[in-house]
Amino acid sequence: MDWNQIEQDWRQYKLSAKRRWDRLSDNELMQINGKRDELSAKIQQAYGISRREAELQIADWAFGEEDPSRDEQHESVQSQGQTTFH
Repeated sequence: MDWNQIEQDWRQYKLSAKRRWDRLSDNELMQINGKRDELSAKIQQAYGISRREAELQIADWAFGEEDPSRDEQHESVQSQGQTTFH
């Protein structure tokens, strides 16, 4: 996933980030506001890891993320009685 998309839609992605890094508080995630450097710093602090390790975790997480609006579109199609295959 492109980080610009994550930053733009942070309100939707922060729930996934909370599941990934459960030591980060809701307040910290709100303060991060999609800023990658801020997320990295908070992860380093909360988990006592290096910047490199934090960046690797972020890259891994972002790579696995899908556009949340895609899920909403998929649910909308299913609620209309149509089935989609991926």
